[in-house]
Amino acid sequence: MKRREFITLLGGAAAGWPLAARAQQMAVPVVGVLRATIADENHKNLVAMRQGLSDAGYLAGQNVTIEYRWAENRYDRLPALAADLVERRRVAAIFAGSGVAARAAKAATPTIPIVFAGGIDPVQLGLVASLNRPGGNVTGASFFSNAIEPKRLGLLRSVVPGASVFAALINPDNASAGRQSKDLNEAVHALGIKLNIAYARNAADLEPAFADFVKQADGLIISTDAMFTAYRDQLAGLAARHALPAIYPVRDFVEAGGLMSYGASIPDAYRQAGVYLGRILKGEKPADLPVILPTKFELVINLKTAKALGLNVSQDMLSIADQVIE
Repeated sequence: MKRREFITLLGGAAAGWPLAARAQQMAVPVVGVLRATIADENHKNLVAMRQGLSDAGYLAGQNVTIEYRWAENRYDRLPALAADLVERRRVAAIFAGSGVAARAAKAATPTIPIVFAGGIDPVQLGLVASLNRPGGNVTGASFFSNAIEPKRLGLLRSVVPGASVFAALINPDNASAGRQSKDLNEAVHALGIKLNIAYARNAADLEPAFADFVKQADGLIISTDAMFTAYRDQLAGLAARHALPAIYPVRDFVEAGGLMSYGASIPDAYRQAGVYLGRILKGEKPADLPVILPTKFELVINLKTAKALGLNVSQDMLSIADQVIE
């Protein structure tokens, strides 16, 4: 080959390298993360989701890009954030970190795969046709259980045996608010005790709600909601200030000083959702991936808080607790 021809070919190949590199970069899939909470990419649940992606062969920043959108506890912002991921960012899949986020994502696209992780009944919310065969573009991991609210109520009553009136705090904007109220009302009716429900949409609603609780309740049930988890320090502090025994949905509250929690392992649900995202990026369809249901529930008790409240936690209960904070 003549020297001039070789240089020409080499120059043409070199010119093609940036195009090839750009094409390879464009081929990296983008996963949109839609969250109702405040920005925190390193929260343990999202770390677990990324671990699930890694388990499926996708490493953030290498062969997958993750775009985060945060509603900052303003649920009304979710539709616009979902539309941004779909229309402007053109993501390959969406991870929705709550039921309300999943509904916003589904309203934004009937085709882009959506994987949720939340304490929701996805059939009741219309996200999937059935748990075994979702049938559309949505699937995920649910840590919802029909028995969860009655179980929390029973556990709380065990440490406050003389209670006759319980209160419950529910976010009315939560996608499962109606189901939460129904399950709690049925549970207290079976036990022959009274229940008063208060609603809170944001942090400003929490103080007035607790003022009402103190007047009429012997114990408090905090329902599952991403906004409540974001304000776990404030909620645990309010319960302590008003000397009100409370049970929470996840261990984060107990680690913040709350009395006790009972619920499924949320990080595990997020990790499994991450695995589903990876499988979908490899070509599987959400319609064919059954909704993952919780198989293990954990009880966490803060013994220091119990003593501060003057409560006697039985040895039987301590023996079944997955963690006791002393």
